[in-house]
Amino acid sequence: MALSQALLDEIGLLSRFSLQSVQTGLKIHHDAAPALVAAAERLYQKGLVSQPDGGYLTELGRETAEHIQLALTILTSEPALS
Repeated sequence: MALSQALLDEIGLLSRFSLQSVQTGLKIHHDAAPALVAAAERLYQKGLVSQPDGGYLTELGRETAEHIQLALTILTSEPALS
């Protein structure tokens, strides 16, 4: 499966959300990079965030962000020596 730039932008945005509190959100300003604005809109359309400009993670969005952040942690960690 090839990862499009649009999908990478969505993954990048989801990786920015803090999972420490459900009351921590993100606000994507209208003058942000167009790719970031578009990624936030797509995440909203998919039901992962509460607002077209970011907002808070929905329940599905939080679960998705948890998986993405765990995968990124695993993939960017030092390999274990065996």
